[in-house]
Amino acid sequence: MNYKFISKQFSRAAIALGIVGVLATAQASAQDKIPSKPEPGAFKIGIEPWLGYGQWHVAASKDLFKKAGLGDVQLVNFTEDKDINAALASGQLDAANIATHTAMGMVAAGLPVKIVSLLDFSLSADAILAGSDIKSIADLKGKNVAFEEGTTSDILLNYALTSNGMTMNDIVRVPMPAADAGTALIAGRVPVAVTYEPYISAARAQDKNVQLLFEAGKDPGLVSDVLVVREEVLKQKPGQVLAMIKAWDAALADYKTNTEEDRGIIAKAVGATPDDLKTAFDGVQYYSSAEAAKAFAGDFKGKTFADVLKAAKQAGLVTQDVSADNMIDTSFVDAANK
Repeated sequence: MNYKFISKQFSRAAIALGIVGVLATAQASAQDKIPSKPEPGAFKIGIEPWLGYGQWHVAASKDLFKKAGLGDVQLVNFTEDKDINAALASGQLDAANIATHTAMGMVAAGLPVKIVSLLDFSLSADAILAGSDIKSIADLKGKNVAFEEGTTSDILLNYALTSNGMTMNDIVRVPMPAADAGTALIAGRVPVAVTYEPYISAARAQDKNVQLLFEAGKDPGLVSDVLVVREEVLKQKPGQVLAMIKAWDAALADYKTNTEEDRGIIAKAVGATPDDLKTAFDGVQYYSSAEAAKAFAGDFKGKTFADVLKAAKQAGLVTQDVSADNMIDTSFVDAANK
């Protein structure tokens, strides 16, 4: 096995019901066409060192891909979204783990991919940090704020400002990598920083005055991750896609039973120690395929998607509207729970 980490009145109602019936039939048909046995060949999935993608590492470590019938799963490592985008666009990858707003940007740019599952929500693992003298988002007016442009930090900052009647023009932007933002705050170079775990915990450990001013959990799902698959792959290797989702479920079930052990596997894979990520894990909510299916039929599709899109457009990360109905293919999470 090769596990490389590499959305007259009667007549209108009748028409509407007819459309719903057709869509339901098409959905059921799509599920029926997904083979229970994976197709032969490799499945290449792009991944970055974020613990929200950790169940893939558990699956690889514990041979859960093999148990799902997959012979050659390659976890291909990346450190930047742009590189995953390029690899996916060029066909070097079958699938990728990316932030929801990144998936929106891909589709807006014309990349033929679909969201097939929801992986995680960041609740307190992404946050705006500030010293004790800053009490609210309103206090950010005119302040220097360190954050990484084009990332979840950008999304979170835009959302926090907008929610308080402000815009990015009300702050002084200090662009820098999220890994450096917390350090800049501790060193006194900026009074505010936007970052994520484990940098949040590291900053707070160094300076007890550092506080969580605003967390991603204020709007659950605003910072979230999804599994996207190229449309060509969905047609050519649907059995492999379904098997991957089942392997994720198996890994998550194992994680819930063997939490300490599996956190060690994940921490090692992302280049940290379990102690480094102790509070980080607590700030992430993993999703099984059943929970993803429920979310797709509920708040994620109805509210969260719109909130992420609005924040992404305000941040300039997405330049046009995209539709949840067109982007999300629920047939695989539905098939995983038949």
